Amino acid sequence: MYQVTFSEQAMRELNKLDTMAQLELVEPISSLKAADLEHPREPLGRFQRRGKPFYRLRAGEHRFYFDANGDILHVNYILHRNSLEDFLLRNGLPVSEQQLAEQHSKFWKYLESLTK
Repeated sequence: MYQVTFSEQAMRELNKLDTMAQLELVEPISSLKAADLEHPREPLGRFQRRGKPFYRLRAGEHRFYFDANGDILHVNYILHRNSLEDFLLRNGLPVSEQQLAEQHSKFWKYLESLTK
């Protein structure tokens, strides 16, 4: 079982929700196992970011973008599926989400600017 940590941006998104909605949203990521990360399948996806594995987990109306370090999953971003950020990730160019994320560092720089 993993320990889950959250960036400031992720915590802001969580804090917008009531307590029960927070628990429901966090349940899918808190129940991930090592085997899930080794062989991801929907609703979990894996791609490369700066040469390291990065993950996306769909959870209801939200998307978790996180990395794994030992027994810690660090959630960098929680995006609502209808948000501009998620739209840009999914529809910026006529390529797959994985290719878009891997090839376009501007998107990641934009997301990182949200945490400042």
